[in-house]
Amino acid sequence: MAEFLDLEIQDGVRMPWNVIPGTKSEAANAVVPVAAIYTPIKHFPSMPVLPYSPLRCRTCRSVLNPFSIVDFAAKIWICPFCFQRNHFPPHYASISDDNLPAELFPQYTTIEYETPGDTTPIVPPVFMFVVDTCVIEEEMSYLKSSLSQAIELLPENSLVGLITFGTFVHVHELGFGQIPKTYVFKGSKDLSKDQLLEQMSFFAKKPKPAVGVIAGARDGLSSESISRFLLPASECEFTLNSVLEELQKDPWQVPADQRATRCTSTALSIAASLLGACVPGSAARIMAFIGGPATEGSAPIVSKQLSEPIRSHKDLDKDSVPHFHKCVKFYDGLSKQLVHQGHVLDLFACALDQVGIAELKSAVESTGGLVVLAESFGHQVFKDSLKRVFQSADFDLGLSSNGIFEINCSKDMKVQGIIGPCASLEKKGPLVSDTVIGQGGTSAWKMCGLDKSTSLCLFFDIVRKETPDATAQATSNQFYFQFLTYYQNNSGQMRFRVTTLSRRWVAGPGSIQELIAGFDQEAAAIVMARQVSFKMETEAEFDPIRWLDKALINLCSRFGEFQKETPSSFSLSPRLSIFPQFMFHLRRSQFVQVFNNSPDETAYFRMILNRENVSNSVVMVQPSLISYSFHSGPEPALLDVAAIAPDRILLLDSFFTVVIFHGSTIAQWRKAGYHNEPEHQAFAQLLRAPHDDADLIVKERFPVPRLVICDQHGSQARFLLAKLNPSATYNTEAALPGGDIIFTDDVSFEVFLDHLQRLVVQ
Repeated sequence: MAEFLDLEIQDGVRMPWNVIPGTKSEAANAVVPVAAIYTPIKHFPSMPVLPYSPLRCRTCRSVLNPFSIVDFAAKIWICPFCFQRNHFPPHYASISDDNLPAELFPQYTTIEYETPGDTTPIVPPVFMFVVDTCVIEEEMSYLKSSLSQAIELLPENSLVGLITFGTFVHVHELGFGQIPKTYVFKGSKDLSKDQLLEQMSFFAKKPKPAVGVIAGARDGLSSESISRFLLPASECEFTLNSVLEELQKDPWQVPADQRATRCTSTALSIAASLLGACVPGSAARIMAFIGGPATEGSAPIVSKQLSEPIRSHKDLDKDSVPHFHKCVKFYDGLSKQLVHQGHVLDLFACALDQVGIAELKSAVESTGGLVVLAESFGHQVFKDSLKRVFQSADFDLGLSSNGIFEINCSKDMKVQGIIGPCASLEKKGPLVSDTVIGQGGTSAWKMCGLDKSTSLCLFFDIVRKETPDATAQATSNQFYFQFLTYYQNNSGQMRFRVTTLSRRWVAGPGSIQELIAGFDQEAAAIVMARQVSFKMETEAEFDPIRWLDKALINLCSRFGEFQKETPSSFSLSPRLSIFPQFMFHLRRSQFVQVFNNSPDETAYFRMILNRENVSNSVVMVQPSLISYSFHSGPEPALLDVAAIAPDRILLLDSFFTVVIFHGSTIAQWRKAGYHNEPEHQAFAQLLRAPHDDADLIVKERFPVPRLVICDQHGSQARFLLAKLNPSATYNTEAALPGGDIIFTDDVSFEVFLDHLQRLVVQ
């Protein structure tokens, strides 16, 4: 694994196949798709930033890179993608073997350009807070205190707006300092952008232009009318805090047999239209704080009658969901509008009930928004995650905006699409495959919002039909990829990042060992996880377990070694040996098993899986387990029920939750207070060690995970038991003395492997 991690440290790329199957049929037989998981603006401390414009190929527009062939005498470079010969411009006149520009250094395969003499004024970031007031007083006070803290952390120059909503939508005019002033819109009524601007008296002093699109101060609006609703944080902090202090819960009476009237869709639509008119193309984020299900407006997720339950997975499977398709259609429309404007929708959903993340998913995902799900606005998960968004110290998210992601690759490959937080720009061309996966049919994507850890999963199609002869294979056995990301960083500067990679391809007999040597099991597991989640959402009657099992059996029968009909002879190369274990845990994970999760939770888990890098995603699929005891220091433990012992503490990290689990003896000693006595210092240190490690995990992760501290046989121990391999259950022989058993009928990993071997050798 180490060499794949080194490649990631250099370029931010992980690929399941680092030696690529060279023909269409070989790629189909390889089972796991030819794909790449790329983190476009990953932080590289040693990456050079060049103060000039990139040099581009005049045919395919790819950028000069270390794989280009350079003729120093004739001052010509040959593009590795289309073999076009390009002349160097005059300012490259002094280049030679010993005097290379940075972009030709072999170690700088990832490099960044900043546009020189960029005189366009830096547009400040814009935050539009959209706040739900249909929550109980206690939740309201939690939310108000978190928002006040967030406002203090906002960058000085950022513009801020506030919309609150319940039965009606209130747009607050923060620029009117003397008394609080709001524009109120009916929650059940749709408004067009023009009606909105008309009613908010944008054209009172400056008449509306007869033709053209209204777009900010340049086109049709006066800057003073914009500054009534969007003010610099430094100017409106006092007004904003006083509005928040006086904010009451929605005053309209809710009958006992009904839900509150909450017009989420109208509020989000007004926020999007307002930002689209005032600050199009700027780094604007709509931050929605939602405390319950929408019941009013164009996209209610449930009716007001409490007698109608909120949709469950079962309802979605049977298609007995009266509101679902209408809501999804509405939010698809909203996401197109936001992508067109270049704005981001962030969602903070804090409620015990569902709030409609499953419907909102497309709008948040296609704009690259952040999403946080918690039980209450008072929960640590929400409070700490909101702080992290604005934190500018060591663990800042590096929020960037206005990204455009493009790809270039060798002519024997095509792009099928991306699963991840982006939207297709419909750029057709010879690179585009007919097969579409995720956001496909294009070779360029819009990323309205992206951060240091945003990762895209790209799928490729190998188009070469026949195996080339040995001489062709020896001369041109490289595939080249180039990823181009144009984005605005968090200090407002436009940057252009270029990553160029080369991977060897193999074909024909004898290529199997070479494919195995370049197989990255972790990346392969995550590509399969993203693909199975996507198929579960888009294909009717799709059976995920059957699909995963079939893929695993095919992979093992192609790359494993065995004699026909003798299961005991089956063996896998160490390069593939952990893959069945990943598949076992993926089958049991929350991405595939929707039982016991609401549609909102499932949508939330998948949204996070689709934007995280490989190492974080692996922890979601197969959590890490560390054991602490008196006999040894912290050491990794098998994710198995056998890891539980009375004199051990276990630390489980499953990305969304971090669990500290005390064995029964340790728990008894702790309750007796031994750790407070001076002669038991070693015990106090043992108790403290997992907490220190858990703090490190919590500190650098977004969304902040839920911390669960529990004891063996306690009710919260379920957070650990649900993730462990059930090697000892209620109907097996007795567990280890002092250990634990799991009450489940799920098969254990040993039984799973046994069945796998039997099926492979048939």
